[in-house]
Amino acid sequence: MPPTVTLSGSRVRLEPLTAEHVDALVRAATESRDSYQFTKVPADRAAMAQYVQEALADQAAGAALPFAVRDLASDVVVGSTRFLDLDYWTWPPAWPAGRGTARPDQIPTVAEIGSTWLAPSAQRTGCNREAKLLLLSHAFDTWGVLRVTLKTDARNARSRRAIERIGGQLEGIRRAHTRAVDGSVRDSAYYSIIAAEWPDVRAALRAGLAATR
Repeated sequence: MPPTVTLSGSRVRLEPLTAEHVDALVRAATESRDSYQFTKVPADRAAMAQYVQEALADQAAGAALPFAVRDLASDVVVGSTRFLDLDYWTWPPAWPAGRGTARPDQIPTVAEIGSTWLAPSAQRTGCNREAKLLLLSHAFDTWGVLRVTLKTDARNARSRRAIERIGGQLEGIRRAHTRAVDGSVRDSAYYSIIAAEWPDVRAALRAGLAATR
């Protein structure tokens, strides 16, 4: 599995998720439930403890790297996000073509950013934008991934607009993909950012953050 890491910006810090974050996450998740119609956000301590335990089990299996999101202005945990669906491709010794060193086994080749939610007080503040910048920078600049996937319930117009604002390109709709939070059958909208697009996405994210300060 990739090593745990703390990612810090000027507005938020992404801390490796632990069981010690459970109470703070419950407080963030219970500010208001109005914006979680399409997002799995536990509403009580028992459910949140299980949520964190499952995320840590995925981390131990090398499939995820979960974080708690801390608002640096208030020093309060305001939500969670993670890398997930990490995939490790087998490559010849030179990766990619022309590189003279082997790619470490614990470094993913492609990744997804998801399971993201923020307390209402942290929404539309720039916290999500900076969190995405930190995650994408780590994926592309540190790991050297080829692609980052982002997906959401196809009905979630707010989430889809947010993904599009940070530069995600719509790949298509996966129909009858999974069970939705509301118990219905969910179609998922799949987006991606590939390595060749990352410099422009990074510049746009930085410009957007500067405009909100």
